[in-house]
Amino acid sequence: MKDQHAVVTGGGSGIGAAVAKRLLADGFRVTLMGRSLGRLQAQQAALGDVLIQVCDVSDETSVNGAFAAVGDVDILVNNAGQVETTPFAKTSLELWQRLLNVNLTGTFLCSRAVLPGMLMRKSGRIVNVASTAALKGYAYVAAYCAAKHGVLGLTRALALEVATKGVTVNAVCPGYTETDIVESAVNTLVAKTGRTPEQARTELSRANPQGRLIRPDEVADTVVWILGNGAINGQAIAVCGGETM
Repeated sequence: MKDQHAVVTGGGSGIGAAVAKRLLADGFRVTLMGRSLGRLQAQQAALGDVLIQVCDVSDETSVNGAFAAVGDVDILVNNAGQVETTPFAKTSLELWQRLLNVNLTGTFLCSRAVLPGMLMRKSGRIVNVASTAALKGYAYVAAYCAAKHGVLGLTRALALEVATKGVTVNAVCPGYTETDIVESAVNTLVAKTGRTPEQARTELSRANPQGRLIRPDEVADTVVWILGNGAINGQAIAVCGGETM
């Protein structure tokens, strides 16, 4: 797998940046994609030998242009994601559609962009960073849960289509992870409940039987493990300390 080209979406921070760091260390050529050029440039400065490409995964034209610019892709890590917390009754159609566009349609568009080349070469790996929200429900994030459940359904369906063609498709499902998304959840809890930031983090950590948040590098390790095993296909690998069984 070394020397192959890996694209990581949502690569400007958090899990995406951790995955890119691990892939670089293992000898992969890596391109980071994301909407913010500034964030991508910051990761490029931190990681070194990594290419960057601005891409809005929810926009078909942007996706097609970005993947045309970077060339053949051997490995795609669909990591770009977005979440907002709101009661279901206050979930607007705009919020619902936006979260579906980023989390689910983005995974579809990026996978569709790389799949023809993978099938032609009879080799490829697609790893979708879903969430434990693809495996269970969480209150106040109905749109996010619906989108991530959709990502898992897409993963399983596509995995069956390509099972005999040298391509594997899998999902990684982290629990609450030390990322900007969880920091936003902490801020929301602080604002709405009056808890301190430390109390809010403790509250989120309780979902994990180990009593802690998942580290981005633990998710990255799981992604790389999947890449190296061609027998793993159509799976949802939970990285959550036992929150889901």
